[in-house]
Amino acid sequence: MKIVEVKVMRGPNYWSIRRRKLIVMKLDIEELEYKPTNEIDGFLERLQIMFPHMMTHRCSPNVEGGFFIRVKEGTWMGHVIEHIALEIQTLAGMDCGFGRTRGTGTKGIYNVVFSYMEEAVGTYAARASVRIADALVKGEAYHLDEDIHKMRELREEVRFGPSTGSIIDEAEAHDIPYIRLDSQSLVQLGYGKNQVRFRATMTNHTSSIAVDLASNKDETKRMLLEAAIPVAKGVCISSFDDLEDAIEKVGFPLVFKPLDGNHGKGASINVKTKEEAIAAYDHAKKYSRKIIIEKFIVGYDFRVLVINHKFIAAALREPAHVMGDGVSSVKQLIDEENKDPRRGYGHENVLTEISIDRETTEQLAKKGYTIDTVLAKGEKCYLKGTANLSTGGTSTDVTDIVHPHNIFICERISRVIGLDICGIDIMASNLSEPLESNGGVVLEVNAAPGFRMHLAPAQGLPRNVAAPVIEMLYPNGKSCRIPIIAVTGTNGKTTTTRLIAHIVKNNGYKVGFTTSDGIYVGNSMLTKGDTTGPVSAEFILKDPTVEFAVLETARGGILRSGLGFGRCDVGVVTNIQADHMGLSDINTLEDMAKVKGVVVESIKRDGYAVLNADNKHCVDIGKNASCKIAYFSMDENNPVIVEHCKNRGIACIYENGYITIKKGDWKFRVEKVTTIPLTFGGRVSFMIYNVLAATLASYVYGFTIEDIRMSLETFIPSSAQTPGRMNIFDFKEYKVMIDFAHNADGFRGIKEFLSTVDSPYKIGIITGTGDRRDDDIRDLGRISAQMFDHIIIRQDKFLRGRQAEEIVKLLVEGINEVNPKQSYEYIPKEVEALKHALSIAKPGTFITALSDVIDNAIDVVQSYLDKERGL
Repeated sequence: MKIVEVKVMRGPNYWSIRRRKLIVMKLDIEELEYKPTNEIDGFLERLQIMFPHMMTHRCSPNVEGGFFIRVKEGTWMGHVIEHIALEIQTLAGMDCGFGRTRGTGTKGIYNVVFSYMEEAVGTYAARASVRIADALVKGEAYHLDEDIHKMRELREEVRFGPSTGSIIDEAEAHDIPYIRLDSQSLVQLGYGKNQVRFRATMTNHTSSIAVDLASNKDETKRMLLEAAIPVAKGVCISSFDDLEDAIEKVGFPLVFKPLDGNHGKGASINVKTKEEAIAAYDHAKKYSRKIIIEKFIVGYDFRVLVINHKFIAAALREPAHVMGDGVSSVKQLIDEENKDPRRGYGHENVLTEISIDRETTEQLAKKGYTIDTVLAKGEKCYLKGTANLSTGGTSTDVTDIVHPHNIFICERISRVIGLDICGIDIMASNLSEPLESNGGVVLEVNAAPGFRMHLAPAQGLPRNVAAPVIEMLYPNGKSCRIPIIAVTGTNGKTTTTRLIAHIVKNNGYKVGFTTSDGIYVGNSMLTKGDTTGPVSAEFILKDPTVEFAVLETARGGILRSGLGFGRCDVGVVTNIQADHMGLSDINTLEDMAKVKGVVVESIKRDGYAVLNADNKHCVDIGKNASCKIAYFSMDENNPVIVEHCKNRGIACIYENGYITIKKGDWKFRVEKVTTIPLTFGGRVSFMIYNVLAATLASYVYGFTIEDIRMSLETFIPSSAQTPGRMNIFDFKEYKVMIDFAHNADGFRGIKEFLSTVDSPYKIGIITGTGDRRDDDIRDLGRISAQMFDHIIIRQDKFLRGRQAEEIVKLLVEGINEVNPKQSYEYIPKEVEALKHALSIAKPGTFITALSDVIDNAIDVVQSYLDKERGL
């Protein structure tokens, strides 16, 4: 077996709209195509032994053990690998249940699709599942535990921590989108100008001054003391020479902790001797130049959580410990404790496994114990100096028994320090009495407090502490999204996108838009190149200045990794034509319609799909849409338009020379086509289509006809406004047009326009693209022979696996089919081809460069024009 490629879906995609996190592995099962599982001796038995829990995979029989039934009856290895990939992720602590395996149309090659929770783990599972299946086929031993351990390690490296994850889960429950901004825990909620950011439990609202104060434990204590809040007696030292004076001033027992430490790092508690004090000082010094020395307060360790200056939850924390049974050693007790199903690797479960490290041996040494010591029955032995859950500590929820006065104190502390999310550590005998009554004290205040102890306490009620965070970041009435109009189709996407963006801009929005030319915000190009995929969409949605997004959305990005957004307000499908056929297993127009239909399926339910009623495949997409539909057409008598408007639908039509909105039986004329510059006086039908699509999309979004009309009148086709889209340059004796047409439908549109051009001599510069089918390339030659008097073939770009000579040969074959006497020549380089065309131009010549390298062509022609004008 051979893996051809592995793709990662991160948004709505060809395989599923709802399941956005999918691995798509193209797999060649080679000779196993002729050997289903029921013909492989012992395969089922070996599979059942390695994966007994696959009994829960119901598969198509939809009964327990259904997958094993399929294997027994005989299924293909791609299907088996799909189930293995899902099962090993589940064994590694990530329960993934969706999968499907489909043929590609090529014998023996399959797309194996399955869900993942963490991308790195999903891609690892893809490759591991093939190795495992290969071992099962051959009957070889396989160390599955090594893969499971590796996948757990990968998960812990890349997954969100419990706090970050809980906020994201709560955001998704409120239909708030998120974007991960780094490999750690920096996250954006919402889009564009309505975004907020947070890292762990620090937010846009978190004051940097407050964080600095909380990080400086000595300064925190001083401010709390001045605010009459009980704190532990203590001092701060920065030199070993001050240690003895500090001990004398505070008095044993002591607590040592670094001034700016966190998560209990460098802390030592219940220090009772000078020797222990020296060791504690040295330990703390590793983490901070200054050391806090405080009186050790006898009591319990509590954490109180305050969000937006309101008390939310409280927990009793206890360090990792074991209870003696009079028989087992400390190590044996730890091993037994780690068998608790609530404990897991890292953050995978409620509790974390207890590790034996330096801190453990030091804690044991304080009592004269080692890990081999047998504890007396009922003796509790602490293994860590702090109660952090990440080191194996436990928590008990005590939210409901906190005294109102203590709630008042904690809410006041959050305002004194200035933290929007505030963790307050308290040492007291209990929290059900005022701290002043039982001698309790505030030990420290924490910025970015962990939520895990409240989300999943070992005992007591779990608390949804992420909900108040979302309520603080997005109070009632605050939007988290910006409007999105997505444009897809075969031809016309870029011009339609630019025109819609122009309309949006004229309505007062700061618009961000993506095109095949680059990414724009307002009038500025920020990134150059083909930017029609999900990464470019995210670029716009991450920009905090953008108020409205218009996103050109091409097939390549959808197939490569899905959409870069979860939902849009309006989706436009310009047309479905034969282009890029045979690539990425898209072999028919129906396949292509399914790809483009991903945009339509992602439109919100009360949003609109704007579809071409003159294109059968667009109409078919509309039949299955779950949103509202609006159609555009060059023919008001199109049966689709007639039926749609009869049912009070909205359409945009070309009638009697006008762009017209039709609502039911009513017509609202927008503008005469001859006064819309983009249509070249109404001579270019494909440009009229673009105007119809953009007008309709803008109208159904909510812009007025008056505002749309003004924008149509001011959108001037040019190399600046619409680069590579019928850019015409007027020389004294001839004209040059640059256009991006690169498929048969685009060539036919140019042919239609050229039929209206009065010129005695028409020169065409054409090229092919190597990854198209042979006859698609020939078709470009056929159409060229019908519209040009002389053809210049050039081929210096986009070979994509072919030799230039092969592409040229196919173009010539197409030319000769139509006109064996057609005048043509071959000049490989685009720039040289353009210069040659200009050199042979006669008075009245019309040169058309059908270019796939827009900038080069425009720059060359502009330089000649400037030279002619003496610039």
